[in-house]
Amino acid sequence: MGRLIRLNKFLAQAGVASRRQADELIQQRRVFLNGEAVTSLGIKVDPAVDIVEVNGQRIRLPHKYIYVLFHKPPGYLVTLSDPFGRQTILDLLPSFSVRIFPVGRLDAASEGLLLLTNDGELAFRLTHPRYRIRKTYVVKVKGRLEGKDIRKIKKGIYLDSQRIRPDKLVCLAETRGRSRYLVEIHEGRKREIRRIFQAVGVPVIQLKRIKFGPLHLGKLKKGTWRYLRQEEIESLKKAVGLFESPALKTMSKEAR
Repeated sequence: MGRLIRLNKFLAQAGVASRRQADELIQQRRVFLNGEAVTSLGIKVDPAVDIVEVNGQRIRLPHKYIYVLFHKPPGYLVTLSDPFGRQTILDLLPSFSVRIFPVGRLDAASEGLLLLTNDGELAFRLTHPRYRIRKTYVVKVKGRLEGKDIRKIKKGIYLDSQRIRPDKLVCLAETRGRSRYLVEIHEGRKREIRRIFQAVGVPVIQLKRIKFGPLHLGKLKKGTWRYLRQEEIESLKKAVGLFESPALKTMSKEAR
């Protein structure tokens, strides 16, 4: 017998879906365990023995993990497919030997650092509010923030009935026409920075993510990507208290 893990965690580690999405698949009776449809949440599986299938396809844990840093340009959706045929990040990425997925949100109009991986547990922790992983953005706006606007933002803006406030808000350049701000935030709500500035009547012109936890975008050009260096992988895992499992081989690049 091997190590028992929750089924939704197993599906996340296999790169099928997030834990929440995995629970939805289970509730839709699309997940089978040893030939039987799974009907309840919270069930545990032994990856070494049990046969797990989703939509008729056998699911296995990856033999290796891949970590990719991508400079997303504006105009591309952060999704692996789009029913309307719009441009997605996959239009700019090569075909990897394993399926990787984006970690966190970055709306179509925004640009900057995007992490992609098939390491489901790391992705889960990096996006869970409990781990307070900070993302840093350079925000260009029309006009400028007045003193009252800054105080309001630092006090907190209510989005979806929850108060959201940046961990850091710093002015980089300020004019009457356009201004730039450095914003650091650990929340993960949809279009949260744009909505925060919109709440004080200052529209965002450009939004660029330059840091994600310990990762830096650096001088990576728009539309290009690279594998993470081993020290970067280790720093991400350290940030979320995740240590490498001896049963799974961690790789910073594909096996040749």
